Amino acid sequence: MNTMKKTQQGFTLIELMIVVAIIGILAALAIPAYQDYTIKARVAEGASLSGTYKTAIDLYWSENGTLAGIGGGGTTLGLASASGQYVSAVTIEGSRNVEVTLKADPKLGDAGGACFQYKPTAASASGGNLSWESSEDCSGPNLSPKYLPRS
Repeated sequence: MNTMKKTQQGFTLIELMIVVAIIGILAALAIPAYQDYTIKARVAEGASLSGTYKTAIDLYWSENGTLAGIGGGGTTLGLASASGQYVSAVTIEGSRNVEVTLKADPKLGDAGGACFQYKPTAASASGGNLSWESSEDCSGPNLSPKYLPRS
């Protein structure tokens, strides 16, 4: 009878404490990574909204062979500023850079109120396609590189 009792005792306290410690360590690593992931997903709204602007600049480049004629924040292209749930404005800065400004939303963490740009580069001086590079350099507070969308 004594042997039967010993095999049915269950987990010891130390075994349960080890399991709780392992879960705590995993949670301590996963929660900050998840928060960065959700912020980056919200910042991606700006990448999506900027697509219209990049397409309009690409079209202007293919028709005119220059970016010099784009002025007035994109008014030449017939574009007005766009906004979304986490994006306060998407505009054309200067004569060609597409700038995305994020809202000062607590859900964006330290990315709130920051901005980033897409800068076009011509493949060759005689035409061809434009390639776009994302950059944290912009007219307002810069977006942290860890949240910066790819080009």
